[in-house]
Amino acid sequence: MSTKRDYYEILGVAKSASQDEIKKAYRKVAMQYHPDRNPDNKEAEEKFKEAAEAYEVLSDTDKRAQYDRFGHAGMGNRGGFGGGGGMNMDDIFSNFGDIFGDDIFGSFFGGNRGGGGAGGRRGRGTRGSNLRVKIKLTYEEIAKGANKKIKVKKYVPCSHCSGLGAKDKNAFQTCGTCGGSGQVRKVTQTFLGQMQTVTTCPTCHGEGQTITSKCGHCKGEGRVYGEEMVNIDIPAGVQEGMQLSLSGKGNAGERGGAPGDLLILIEEEPHPELQRDGLNVAYDLYISFPDAVFGTSLEVPTIDGKAKIKIPAGTQSGKIFRLKGKGFPSVNSYEKGDQLIHVNVWTPQQVNGEEKAFLEKVQSSDNFKPNPEKSEKGFFEKVRDIFS
Repeated sequence: MSTKRDYYEILGVAKSASQDEIKKAYRKVAMQYHPDRNPDNKEAEEKFKEAAEAYEVLSDTDKRAQYDRFGHAGMGNRGGFGGGGGMNMDDIFSNFGDIFGDDIFGSFFGGNRGGGGAGGRRGRGTRGSNLRVKIKLTYEEIAKGANKKIKVKKYVPCSHCSGLGAKDKNAFQTCGTCGGSGQVRKVTQTFLGQMQTVTTCPTCHGEGQTITSKCGHCKGEGRVYGEEMVNIDIPAGVQEGMQLSLSGKGNAGERGGAPGDLLILIEEEPHPELQRDGLNVAYDLYISFPDAVFGTSLEVPTIDGKAKIKIPAGTQSGKIFRLKGKGFPSVNSYEKGDQLIHVNVWTPQQVNGEEKAFLEKVQSSDNFKPNPEKSEKGFFEKVRDIFS
């Protein structure tokens, strides 16, 4: 079970908040816990990272929709900024330069940070794009969770230049436009006084330096097309259409930029005998007429093997038995579904002479005439009871 706080709660916004409201809320929280305002304060630093993780998800339309549907489990084993995924302060400032590098907020913190703050470089290169892959899972894998290793064809960092795009470490020069800061400042006069704005340098695109001699292998991009073996931990209880996100496993960025994410779309492999209905599993059990009359014990398939059930004498067709806890686990809680067994009494379509004579003999017997008890529930009542 995840102990992470709700992302909307972290930013102090409602689930219906617009993207503009989310951005403003993040700016407010980020200003409150910004490292420059809270030097040597570990608690403030963690809250700053926590807010950055929340904004990283809620500012992305796809990730936000996934989070709204499945909660933290929908993010898969995406580390996030505060979850051990390897992101540091510079990564946060680099990814959200539009938050930290404009108008008053940018000028307030300008000059204090040198690796991604408003007064420092935005960070090397351009962020890589996200990738999407599909993974098909059996019912058994969904019930228990699974670990999958897949080869992903994508852009990977160039091994010849370590992803920097330059011929060697000396093939760089300070950007002449911004003087190496990665940003240009403009001061304008307003009725409130001077207002300073900070924008990304148009020459070096925020990197603070330019390449004088490109790597011959990647042509200056810092990445080449290749493949990577990716290890994916899939939590138990995922559903068809659910999308997980694996941070940093998408396409490599250009010239040392941060990599994109790998988005994993879940597909369910049909089971030969069972059907899924939310957390529950449905199974159609066919029994013979004698077994319905005399009762019997038999085995039925479940998502984790076989289970033995007892059919009482006089069981009617349409009876539904419940195997408690034999369904799928919930992704977001300890809840677990049941297996519902729908009994169908099989009617022979052909009979021989002896069987026909027997049936004709008992046809007029009172015991073989339908006589449901008043307490016997109808089909719709049974269905309502199951799902109530």
